[in-house]
Amino acid sequence: MNAPAPVPVPVRLSVSSLRAHKRRFAGTFLAVVLGVAFLTGTLVMGDTLRASFDTMFGNAAGGTDAVVRSADAITTPGESQGVRQPVGTDLVRTVERVPGVAAAAPSIQGAGQLVGANGDPIGGQGPPTLAGNWITDPELNPYRLAEGHAPRKSGEVVVNRGAAEKGGLAIGDTTTLRTPDPVEVTVVGLATFGGEDGMAQVTFTGMTRADAEKYLTARPGEAASIQVRAGPGIGQRELVDRLTPVLPDGVEAITGQESAAENTDMISSQFLTLFTTFLLVFSGIALLVATFSIHNTFAIVVAQRTRENALLRALGASRRQVTAATLAEAAVVAVTASAAGLAGGIGIAAGLQALFPAIGFPFPEGALVISALSLLLPLAVGVVVCLGSALLPAARAGRTAPLAALRETAVDTSGASRARAVTGTALLALALAVTLVGVLLSPSVWSAGLGAVLTLAAFVVLGPVASATAVRVLGAPLDRLRGVTGVLARRNALRSPRRTAATAGALMIGVTVVSLFTVFGASLKATMDQTVSRSFAGDVAVSAPSLGAGGSGLSPRLAGAVQELPEVDTAVGLGRGVAEVDGEGRALTVTDPAALNRTFDLGAVHGSLDDLGTDGIAVTESEAGERGLTTGDTTRLTFTDGRSGTFTVRAVYGQSELAGDYVITRAAWAPHRTQDSDTLVAVAFEDGVSADAGKAAVEKVAAQYGNPEVQTRDEYAESSAGGIDMMLTLVYALLALAVLIALLGIANTLTLAVHERTRELGLLRAVGQTRAQLRAMVRWESVLVAAFGTVGGLGLGAFLGWVLVAASDGASDSAFAFAVPPAQLAVVALVGLGAGALAGLRPARRASRLDVLRAVATE
Repeated sequence: MNAPAPVPVPVRLSVSSLRAHKRRFAGTFLAVVLGVAFLTGTLVMGDTLRASFDTMFGNAAGGTDAVVRSADAITTPGESQGVRQPVGTDLVRTVERVPGVAAAAPSIQGAGQLVGANGDPIGGQGPPTLAGNWITDPELNPYRLAEGHAPRKSGEVVVNRGAAEKGGLAIGDTTTLRTPDPVEVTVVGLATFGGEDGMAQVTFTGMTRADAEKYLTARPGEAASIQVRAGPGIGQRELVDRLTPVLPDGVEAITGQESAAENTDMISSQFLTLFTTFLLVFSGIALLVATFSIHNTFAIVVAQRTRENALLRALGASRRQVTAATLAEAAVVAVTASAAGLAGGIGIAAGLQALFPAIGFPFPEGALVISALSLLLPLAVGVVVCLGSALLPAARAGRTAPLAALRETAVDTSGASRARAVTGTALLALALAVTLVGVLLSPSVWSAGLGAVLTLAAFVVLGPVASATAVRVLGAPLDRLRGVTGVLARRNALRSPRRTAATAGALMIGVTVVSLFTVFGASLKATMDQTVSRSFAGDVAVSAPSLGAGGSGLSPRLAGAVQELPEVDTAVGLGRGVAEVDGEGRALTVTDPAALNRTFDLGAVHGSLDDLGTDGIAVTESEAGERGLTTGDTTRLTFTDGRSGTFTVRAVYGQSELAGDYVITRAAWAPHRTQDSDTLVAVAFEDGVSADAGKAAVEKVAAQYGNPEVQTRDEYAESSAGGIDMMLTLVYALLALAVLIALLGIANTLTLAVHERTRELGLLRAVGQTRAQLRAMVRWESVLVAAFGTVGGLGLGAFLGWVLVAASDGASDSAFAFAVPPAQLAVVALVGLGAGALAGLRPARRASRLDVLRAVATE
């Protein structure tokens, strides 16, 4: 029988070392676990969401074999799904006569937001708030009645059970439905969707067909589409082929599966891609921070084992064997930590799946989907990151000379390295050149981003050179405040510039990204405030705040009702339309142009806004310049109903932040509109009317139109920037992981340094240093390292924030304002220093518990 193959010497050495020094790699193990877990959780969550949306839209179209709709859609920049022309409901009779059609029903759908029992609107923070006709055919209707009955007369509605629970509504309750005109409705039924309380976080209100036509369409006899069910034995493609010949020009039929796939693609191309990319960026940041911590751990371990490695070389071990032994240790840590990270990542995905719907994110429910890629990629990344981080220390271990066994210590001269200083300075100069080109000469976010990456790399290269000066400056107050303890803490931090820089570098990256987003968020707020202050000349704004596709907008009749108040000089509503302008989809502002000029600062106006009529249009200077238009020129507009018209440019105005790039009158838009709504009503008071009195009068009128929010100009600017605070909160929560990994790196470095200085610490205790002084010395060393990383991160983050703002300003038509928030950055600084103090607690406690005699006798 063949004997088992002997275990290679490097493997035996690495396993023996890991058994003897398990604590050395605890921080490295946790850093890899956290980074891999976050990456795994992101990938699993993305796969799960895609599968859940596939299932959800598949259920919605489960009984629909074909969808008849307008063939053309107008898509404006930034939108993936365009606006389609309605189809006539009389087409249902034509469809029903086609052989193989079992049933057909019009689907009338629009925005409709329910008001809850407490007077607050339900939903509106991302997912759509929909209203439509209740389809009586159970196969074509994805909703199922769970309680009550279908709407039978005007004013009766069926509500999905989830929306009813959120709004505190029950069968028999009367409430308001914003369409956007307020409609009093009575809940007569509760519905479920695929066995759940609703379609994710979407709210749905089912009305009678007559009510849906009355409130959700511009005129009776129109529907968004026609749902068709095939008879027995007829496939979806065959049904579409039979329908196509009888449909009029401009109308098409697609299969139910194609309709579901379009909806899924829309979600994937916009929301899901953005969401998963966002999380993957933070996974990358966490792994980058982990790289610093892992590299530092192995660098310290190799330095501590210099004599051990030298003895191995003296006894005959080759360079390759010593290097392989170090890499084998890294491989064991990498594989075990990555495997643990995979399990943790699946737990993170399950937690996110439960958390996000609870806080209103539009995630459908469903079982976790774990693909092979979601497991193999994080595992591979974890192993590669860990091995790559250990590669240089392993190579350094292999270069250990046998004579090094005779030396007591090795001196780190990286802080005085002229080659490092020259290389880092040259890289920093290149980074600044690329950055300034991307900001000032040829504005480009991508060029500025490349410059930012090069700047970060330059900071890493210059870290050991800068650490000596930085620690001396930052630690100078300790000499006076803490005496000998402070002096020793500062000198310990100066002992190994490379180690100090690498340890602080992990925290610096986290603080840099936090500072960057803080500065950019403050700049966006300042930009919004500047935009409102510059463009909005009214006294109050009436708005219905919503995010994404949620909300129903404002009634177009509200502005006219407010205008009749004696306290009001001018009230103007801003609606939204879409059309193709010379073949390109563009958003239109639908309003009273003359009143618009009295409540908004439009800059210099060439021509007249008073006489646009039904065939005139006003254009911004930037759009006019791009299209070569001036007053008196004509341009062709094609609307969603397929009709086209020639419009004369009667005014060119300067500013467009709130007014949009194209303005037409309501009379010009009326023949082409669908469901009409305003996004904002701007109100200017008569002279002598106080802000409180005018606002109170407007609020009384607004209460009759669904009770939208009435805000002063400052309040409107603040609420418009409200989404930025939500974004920053999410960013800070995600970056907490990177800061935690950096904290683990500091703690691990100090723990290893305490082990390295065991004899020295014993001698300090022997000559009279107290346990409290020893603990304070280690803690202050940790704080100094954290201060170096925090200060560097704050400076770099503020600079990169300016770069991002300046590049965005130069690359877009909107004017961006740069702002540095001192209070928020001070909090970031305190958190960084606090993290350093926290990271030093355990190493300091361990150092103070050393037995003095054993420590002095340590070799």
